[in-house]
Amino acid sequence: MESQRKSSGEEDSSGERGSLHTWKGYSYSVTPERVLLSRPVLQAALGTRHGVLLVEGGQVYSFGEFPWKQSQVLEVGPLKPVLESALSGQRVVAVAAGSFHSGALTEDGGVHMWGENSFGQCGLSSLTVVPNPTPVAVMDPDTSPPHTIRVLELACGEQHSLALSAQHEVWAWGSGCQLGLVTTIFPVWKPQKVEHLVGRHVLQVACGAFHSLALVRCLPPQESRRPLPDKCGQCNQLLYTMTDKEDHVIISDSHYCPLGVELLAEGEAGLGPGRSPPIGLLSSPSEPLSSHTSALAPGPHPSITEHTDYERGRTVAQNGEVLTTTDADISASGTDSDRGVGGAGSRNSPYPDDQAVKEYLKKLSDTSLAEETAKMTIAGASFQPPADSLDLLTSDLIPGVMPVTTSSALNNLVSSCASAVGERVVSTYEALSLKKMINYYYPGIGGVAGVPGGFPGGPAEVRVRLEESMQGKKSCSTGDIREEEAEGLSRRLSLPGLLSQVSPRLLRRASRPRVRAVPLTPVGGLPEAGELLPSLQTEVWSWGRGEEGQLGHGDNLPRLQPLCIKCLSSKEVVLVAAGAHHSLALTAQSQVFSWGSNSSGQLGHMASPTTIPRLAKLSEGIRVWDVGAGAQHTLLLADGDCYQPILYYSGQQVREGVQDTPQDQTEGYSYTQQPVLLPFCMNLGYVSGVFAGGQSCVALADRNVMGFIASLHELAAAERKFYCKLSSVKNHILRPLLDLESLSTALGPASTVLLRSLVRCYSRLCHLTGQHSASLTANLRRRREFKSLVMLEHASIFLDTYNEYCCSVGNFLVMGGFQALAKPSLEFFGKCPELLQRLAESSEENIPLSDLLVTLFYLPMRHLHEYGRLLLKLGTCFEVSSVDYQKLQDGCSKFEALALHLKRRRKEAEYTYHFWKSFPGKMTDSLRKPRRRLICESSNKALTLQNSGRFSVNWFILFNDALVHAQFSTHHVFPLATLWVEPIPEENTGLHGLKLISPEETFTLLACSSMEKAKWLRSINQAVDQAMTGAGQSGAGQRVEPPISRTASYTFYKDSRLKEATYEGRWLAGKPNGRGMVKWLDGRIYTGTFKNGLEDGFGDYVMPSKTLNLNDHYQGHWKEGKMHGIGTYKYATGELYEGSFQDNMRHGHGMLRSGTLNSSSPSVFIGQWVHDKKTGYGVFDDITRGEKYMGMWQDDQRQGTGVIVTQFGLYYEGAFNNNKMQGTGVLLSEDNTTYEGEFSEDWTLNGKGVLTMPNGDYFEGSFTGEWGSGLKVTGSFFKPNLYDSDGDKGRAVKLGRLAVPPEEKWRVVFEECWMRLGCEAPGQGENQRAWENIAVALTTSRRQHRDSPEMNLSRTQNRMLESLEFIPQQHVGPVTMEKYDSIRRYLIKACDMPLHPLGRLMETLVAVYRMTYVGVGANRRLLLQAVNEIMSYLARIFQLVRFLFPDLPEEGGAIPEPSSDPQDKKDSNCADTQLESPKPGRVVSSSALLLPVLLPRLYPPLFTLYALEKEKEDDVYWECVLRLNKQPDVALLAFLGVQHKFWPVSVPVLGEKTEVVSSTKDACFASATETLQQISTTFTPSDKLQVIQLTFEEITKEVMSSLEDNFLWSMDDLFPVFLYVVLRARIRNLGSEVSLIEDLMDPCVQHGEHGIMFTTLKACYYQIQHEKTT
Repeated sequence: MESQRKSSGEEDSSGERGSLHTWKGYSYSVTPERVLLSRPVLQAALGTRHGVLLVEGGQVYSFGEFPWKQSQVLEVGPLKPVLESALSGQRVVAVAAGSFHSGALTEDGGVHMWGENSFGQCGLSSLTVVPNPTPVAVMDPDTSPPHTIRVLELACGEQHSLALSAQHEVWAWGSGCQLGLVTTIFPVWKPQKVEHLVGRHVLQVACGAFHSLALVRCLPPQESRRPLPDKCGQCNQLLYTMTDKEDHVIISDSHYCPLGVELLAEGEAGLGPGRSPPIGLLSSPSEPLSSHTSALAPGPHPSITEHTDYERGRTVAQNGEVLTTTDADISASGTDSDRGVGGAGSRNSPYPDDQAVKEYLKKLSDTSLAEETAKMTIAGASFQPPADSLDLLTSDLIPGVMPVTTSSALNNLVSSCASAVGERVVSTYEALSLKKMINYYYPGIGGVAGVPGGFPGGPAEVRVRLEESMQGKKSCSTGDIREEEAEGLSRRLSLPGLLSQVSPRLLRRASRPRVRAVPLTPVGGLPEAGELLPSLQTEVWSWGRGEEGQLGHGDNLPRLQPLCIKCLSSKEVVLVAAGAHHSLALTAQSQVFSWGSNSSGQLGHMASPTTIPRLAKLSEGIRVWDVGAGAQHTLLLADGDCYQPILYYSGQQVREGVQDTPQDQTEGYSYTQQPVLLPFCMNLGYVSGVFAGGQSCVALADRNVMGFIASLHELAAAERKFYCKLSSVKNHILRPLLDLESLSTALGPASTVLLRSLVRCYSRLCHLTGQHSASLTANLRRRREFKSLVMLEHASIFLDTYNEYCCSVGNFLVMGGFQALAKPSLEFFGKCPELLQRLAESSEENIPLSDLLVTLFYLPMRHLHEYGRLLLKLGTCFEVSSVDYQKLQDGCSKFEALALHLKRRRKEAEYTYHFWKSFPGKMTDSLRKPRRRLICESSNKALTLQNSGRFSVNWFILFNDALVHAQFSTHHVFPLATLWVEPIPEENTGLHGLKLISPEETFTLLACSSMEKAKWLRSINQAVDQAMTGAGQSGAGQRVEPPISRTASYTFYKDSRLKEATYEGRWLAGKPNGRGMVKWLDGRIYTGTFKNGLEDGFGDYVMPSKTLNLNDHYQGHWKEGKMHGIGTYKYATGELYEGSFQDNMRHGHGMLRSGTLNSSSPSVFIGQWVHDKKTGYGVFDDITRGEKYMGMWQDDQRQGTGVIVTQFGLYYEGAFNNNKMQGTGVLLSEDNTTYEGEFSEDWTLNGKGVLTMPNGDYFEGSFTGEWGSGLKVTGSFFKPNLYDSDGDKGRAVKLGRLAVPPEEKWRVVFEECWMRLGCEAPGQGENQRAWENIAVALTTSRRQHRDSPEMNLSRTQNRMLESLEFIPQQHVGPVTMEKYDSIRRYLIKACDMPLHPLGRLMETLVAVYRMTYVGVGANRRLLLQAVNEIMSYLARIFQLVRFLFPDLPEEGGAIPEPSSDPQDKKDSNCADTQLESPKPGRVVSSSALLLPVLLPRLYPPLFTLYALEKEKEDDVYWECVLRLNKQPDVALLAFLGVQHKFWPVSVPVLGEKTEVVSSTKDACFASATETLQQISTTFTPSDKLQVIQLTFEEITKEVMSSLEDNFLWSMDDLFPVFLYVVLRARIRNLGSEVSLIEDLMDPCVQHGEHGIMFTTLKACYYQIQHEKTT
């Protein structure tokens, strides 16, 4: 607001804002007096004879009479307020005034009180008066330590005060039942929490003289909308009882839990957990129970209780009518005898007996009497009970509470029954007070009607306390008369607790489902609005004294605890106010409900009884938005015809110069019958709030500065008016229409759903408007600024709600809903729909009903212009350059833009509706959809199909979601999301053509002119763009053409391959292109990339198997719609293939696993496939038979040379034919029995051959029979010369000759690698292209891995991948040592990365090698082949490396060593150059370059084969090692013949030198021993040789320490020492290590120093083996 003042450039004067006017009464002569203060008044509060004012800056002034001020003037006129200096320094934000005390609330939530305190109302103990404002601590004792409660609002009565905390709980102090506290000890000095409202969200509190009101937010929907239970959660009784009795049904839902016990007087029995409810809680059957027992909340009920309860709970009247009750209704104590069984009752009851009631009931069946009864009850006539019963009732009342008169039970019965007799009578139920409506409970019968019996009673207030303790936190009260609850619709068949006399037919009709399943009030409000807007779903709770009916529960009883006034629960109360003895509730619809004392007409109406809330009588169009309540008057602030507020007064006229008179002496005074307009109100300016108290009235007003205040008032008034309009449409049009039984039949199911949606959106809009009007009104009362306006800060809530609403109206219109709605509307509104016409603001004559309904439902859209206009008007109060102006301008433009957009939407909907009316019927049904709107159509022949026949009819219709091509009786729909349109150039053809591309059709349309062509092109493009972007605002900022590449979903109908399949994903010009998913009807699903309409790239394909209930699943690469490249195929049978595919077939290298280990035939094949068949080299592991085949295949059969090994140690190599061993072969068994010769079947000898025994004897001749089951031999037996020890040597078989040569193995694996590098055959291709292919492969793989997180790489691999994507520069130019090193590093990285072609190759080779030589393949006879296979790998990989790095010298070539760069001679990753050789440079070899990468991966299976081969020798060696190691060091050195000079004299033990003695063990040459032990932890021969070299160096180091420096070893000296070290190193498989080094050592190293050292180690091994013999 400050900014507004500054920008207006006017002086800031307090005269413009917050001026205070005060007066009394309502006569024409009254002129309000202006109270002059230096600052604007923000709030006022009035007591009986004093008032408190809060001014800007937080200062507080008082005026009037102050008997509590001892030293000062006791009275100050209202025109001269005095400052409450005790509050200076405190920033006060709110003030409150009780009858004779006041309160102030500071910014930090602190409370200050002063004034009369004899009842503890100031919250300060031991003081009868508090002269000056004094702080009062509101502490929560439940916390430890107790913390101070922050207070938001204060309210003061005559003897009590209430505070609303920041947690929205109520705290009370003072005296009387109006505190709502669980106590009988008054006064309550310390503020205490009102436990009854804990857990609820209290919004506001108000205090009358002796009663209290609270405005409470309804519980959230999930708590209140739970399905209603069958049984009560507290007493486990049935909630409904229903009895079918011949032609009528008796329903009772009057369930009441037994009254609670926590407040029972001492000595009364309590209810323990699990105990049955007591039949009654009062002491004597003669005490009458007040009618308020029924104030307990009724719960719904479905069936009668068990038989016994039912028998006990009913009485049969003479005419056969049954009065049912439930067990829980029975409320009396004592035994059956003093309760009176079966309703006989104790005769001391003051009520009519059984017979009288029955007779009365009988008379009641006469309708005329029923009507009379109803009238009589309304008039308030009732049978008065005898005086003694009154004594009983009044004797124990708490002092100060008026005695309560109880009316007769019979009267209750009459009115109850009258209510149930007929609908005419039901309409009178609003007028009945609670006592006259709901029945007494009787001991023998419970409580439907006043059937005599012992009638318990008790002190009213105590009794009430009992009842309410059980009322709990329920938000309902049966005390509610549900005054206008259903607003004509939702009336239940029977009122709570009444006898329902309804025929089953009526009941059935009532239970018929209705259209109205839509809540007309949105549950829980708008989710987005959240806490931004005030809640409209509120309840009013009241408690305290009720003798004037000021509690609103329909009776005059007091309430000790808060109770909900149920009839106000659906009224959207936003403000409550309390006068001395009357109460007011203001609703969001600007209506005022009033109840309580009406002695001076202060309720604003003359209706009676005044114990329930009724509407104050105001002329139509008067919308009240603030209220004030005094002792005997009410002040209303309202909107009239103009937006300047007007004031109404109802209540007592105050005569000039006459002092206040006691209330009971007001006869001579005149008062209003209904609120009267105060004539002076227009002179006050813009009133923002009214206050009343005692006999005084106060109004706060502002002057209209720069039009700003007027604009704010106009905005709020417009919103209030609009909400009233919306509400009246809801109540007078929507509700009655929805309730019509003919509605669903008239509309049909589709339109019924749309109507529901429309009603839902309407309700949301209506609710939002209501909340917004409440928010704007609150802003007027408080801040009067625009910055906090929700419609500016959160405009989207409004825009979305209007958008959604407009859409739902349009959908209903398009589907002909309004047309269909016209018929039922006609039935309801008749031929003259004046009401509709008035609400639709239509002045036209004879307008069709359907058009009237359309106008009515589109009416809310006009309000958007109103928003825009008023925001703009507010903006004009500011300078154009200011931020405020800009903000308001932006808000205005948002609402204006939406208004225009919705106007366009309405036009589209109407255009579409008229189109459907003219369109041929059959097609309409299939094409008409709620959200579909017509854009343009070619019925005027503006567009034709090229090359169409002469007589063909082609009609093109463009909707917002599809283009329809209609012919005679058929039509085709082209969804816009998958439609591409491009203009055909006109130069060559002269035709105005448009080419349309859809996924399965491409056709050309010809327009009649270039203008028409441009129109259609623009329309289609715009429609396509909107269909894709979700149809945003059309028009402004439109792209000319939608993107050619887009995401959409489409179902194919023609394409043979994709027929009826649905594709969802990226498109490019009519073809799937990019990522997408296809689902076929038979369950097949492909997810992956597409190119030009076909699967291409990486994809996932699932295909259900028809026979098995499982899926085939392929994951891998595709090309042109077929599986092509690397992939994994899981078959439904359980087989798994991983490898290469081509044209949907297994082709290339791949591995097939069949069955699992525990299935019938588990097997694994790895090798080459051609057109889905095993062809080429492959390894087949038949796990069931324990055989492994390594050889050639053709068409899934073993064909050519091959090797078989079995788990029993058999070994065969030779020829195979038609899957059998056929031809020449060699067979060896575990014990070296060997057969060389002809075979005919597996393991079956047939033909010539030689059979050699392990001892060298052999047979030569013809053999037949299966190996292992007896052989037939025709031939000679040879026994070699016994003395010729070399005889067996000559016959040894050389294995491997008949096996597949190593270079023939796994050819396809290497070929695939070459192909990945872009070469047709090994070595044929361009180097540059190969590098590009590598880069592309890495980048695409990386992208693919990023898209599918399940294939994620480790962080190191990701970093490695990034570095590998750059093509290294080393592949050109002569290779130096530096380049050679970087090539080596690149290869290590590449082989570690499975996405690199070399890494992929390495991975595959490791897999095939392990498949071959692990398991059954771990056969010692395969060692030679295993070693040769590694050598062939090296040669073939080296060929690849030389292709990538062409300048690398070939095998055995040398790289010159640069003289300047001394290369590290101890490079552990390659065979070192010869130390003794002066020759510069390094020899390039495949093993030096590649073994470090390859061997570690293949080491385990290879070493296992070595260990098996050398097993016997190693065992001999090991035995000797163990034996010799038992000796101490000195003995062993002597035994091995080590010269004495080499013996260590002292050895280091734990860092200290220790002498070597005869017992010393494992101490000499310890460092050399440790070094040599590392030979087992290295993989490559070069690494192992390095270890041997280091061992020699360690030995030399130790010997040199005791000898001279120029010492040189001779072999004779060195060998024994080294032998000692080898023994002490205890290497288990030394023979295997030696053989591995020997077989795989780099040839160029054999003659160097490393070669000599290795020979020494080998010699040691043989020496140890033969140690026994030496």
